[in-house]
This record gives sequence, structure tokens and C-alpha cells, in this order.
Amino acid sequence: MTDLDRLLDFAERSRLPEGGFGYLGDDGRLLPGRPVETWIVARMTHVFGLATLLGRPGADDLTRHGVLALTEGPLRDAEHGGWRSSTDDDTKAAYVHAFAMLAGSTAATAGVDGGAALLDEAVAVWQARFWDDDAGLAVEEWDRSWTTCADYRGINANMHGVEASLAAADALAGTERSARLRTQALRTTERAYAWARERDWRLPEHFSAEWEPLTEYNRDRPADPFRPFGVTVGHQFEWARLALHLRATAADPPEWLLADAIALFDAAAARGWAADGHDGFPYTLDWEDRPVVPARMHWVLCEAVAAATVLAAVTGEQRFRDLAERWRDHGEAAFLDPTTGNWRHELTPTGDVGTGTWIGQPDAYHLVQMLLLYRRRVRGSVAAALR
Repeated sequence: MTDLDRLLDFAERSRLPEGGFGYLGDDGRLLPGRPVETWIVARMTHVFGLATLLGRPGADDLTRHGVLALTEGPLRDAEHGGWRSSTDDDTKAAYVHAFAMLAGSTAATAGVDGGAALLDEAVAVWQARFWDDDAGLAVEEWDRSWTTCADYRGINANMHGVEASLAAADALAGTERSARLRTQALRTTERAYAWARERDWRLPEHFSAEWEPLTEYNRDRPADPFRPFGVTVGHQFEWARLALHLRATAADPPEWLLADAIALFDAAAARGWAADGHDGFPYTLDWEDRPVVPARMHWVLCEAVAAATVLAAVTGEQRFRDLAERWRDHGEAAFLDPTTGNWRHELTPTGDVGTGTWIGQPDAYHLVQMLLLYRRRVRGSVAAALR
């Protein structure tokens, strides 16, 4: 079975002496020649913030290391504000800024020095640059000087914006900003679920500047790690879980949050599992539910287990517990790397290590959250559940 302490031991190897965290290969060593990527730094800061809340020795120092990288290092644009996507990419992306907000939220909740300041700055940039109040959604990306906004709009960045907004709202509980962030998270979730409902629980990922679905987007690049073509099964599981975290924050939550979360979850489970005849969830399906990219991604299975776990906690239904256990057992058998203690990030349908979308094992975020959600009460954020 996956051991959380051993997984965190592995994750600690990502620490860069010059600041932040780097990309780990299959052997647990930093891959040479890669830029420092803000999404990795922010995710790992969040992970070590969660470990701090668990009382893990040394985790607060690692969290502080990440906070410093995001507040004083070269990833932060001191001239124009916000965060570069990486040390060799000046794009200001909503996806990256959502994770900066999540990192600040968890560090602040854990009481780590500098976390509250990082959170304040990340929320301010999100509100000023990314949040589109007319749409109830976030725009996707800007150039470095915030002069040109890309026409593309994406649901992936908005999904992580909901996650980060709920975490920030928990960290800022009792303030006007907290209430606003939860309202915004609900508005974005409403929009996403409306699009999924219109297509019999198939969620579009890509949109025009006017928020018209682009259902053919990246058909020629279907294995893109962040903008794949078609229906992304793992994101449907994430949206199902996030609706329940959102529901947990409301005194009188709308009934559709639970009903629609179940519908979206059930569609992803029924259409995704073994869609090509092999156990596991393909990365993507087309609009007729046929596998497009059959590779198995560790994060997709982690989100399936996490969503089933949260649904079991909220509903008390045994079928969700059974699915969580069945899928977790599959993950332990197929994905667990006994050498590193992490899960291999990509497999072929027959279980061999794949590299079509991901190389190495850079990410502890999905697996750590999956482990920490087990047998815990559902809150707006994982950090709030630990606190």
C-alpha cells in the first residue's frame, strides 16, 4: 500500500537549493535542464503545507522554502505583478495563478511565515486580472505586461480556480473576501455544470473568448498535458468532488450540487472505466465516448478515488465506498512504484510505463490529496479538513 510518509520523503527530493521545487524523474532525481515551473513550485508548497498541518517534522521549512520562491524568487514578476509560468516563460496563466493562490491558502492555514502575504497577493491578482465578473469565470492567460489577453478560454484553469477560491475562503474565514470567493466559486461551478448537463454529462474543456465550446480544439494534439481534445474523464471526477466541497461551505446549499455531482461522477465512471477493454480510465474520450488517448494517467485514477471517497462520506452510500476501494486497489497494483513510493504517472492500457504525455514522477499533489481525504469530514478544502 502507498505510504504517505514515504511519498513525502520522495517529494522532498524536489527541493531546489536555489529556491522552489523541481521536476523529478522516475528515479527520484531532479531532471536536469528543465526550467523552474511555477505550477510545480506552487503545488509542492501546498503539499508540504498539508504535511505541516499533519505535524510532519521539517514540513514547515519546506513550505517556507516554497513561499519564499513564490514571493521573492524570479518566478514572481516584481515589475508587472503576478507570476511567470516558468523561468523561461513570461506568460501569465490562470492555471499557474490558481495554484499560487492554493499554495498561499494552505501555507496561511498552516501558520507558515509568509503564507498570509502570499495569499493576499495571489487573491488580489486573481481578482484584478483573471476574474471576469460578467461571465462568472476566469480568463485564461495574459502576456507579461497584462496588455494582451488570449482569446482562448479553458475549463481546466477555472476548475483549479474553484479549488483555490474555496481554499482561500477557508483561510480567510469570516471576512468579506471569503464570502466573495465562495460566491465566485459557486458561479463558476454553475457554468461548468450547465455545459455538462447540456451534453448528457460530457463536459467541454475548451472555449472561445465568448465562451462558446470549441469541441474540435486540439484534435491534432489529443495528448496535450493541459489542453487535450475531447472529454477528460479525470476532470469530471474533480468537478464532482469540488461541487461537494463547495456544498460543505454553504449553510443552505442548492440541491443540484449533490444531485449533479452524482450524475457527473456516474457518467465518468460508466463511460470511462475499461472503455477500451482494459481495466482503468483512458485519459480522454471523444464525444461518442470512444477512447482517444488510451494512456492511463495516475492523476485520473487518484481523482476517481477521491471523488468516490467524498461521495461516500456525503451520502453514506456503500456503492461509492466499494468503487473507491476497487479503484484504489487497482492503483496500488498497477501504478505504485516500489522503488520511489510514488505512483507512476503514465501507463499504457496494458500496464507498461508510458511517456506519451508525461515523463518522470513530478507530481505528489493528486496522490497526497487522495490519501488525505480518506475518512475525513468534507470541508471546503483539504487544509480545512486537516485543521
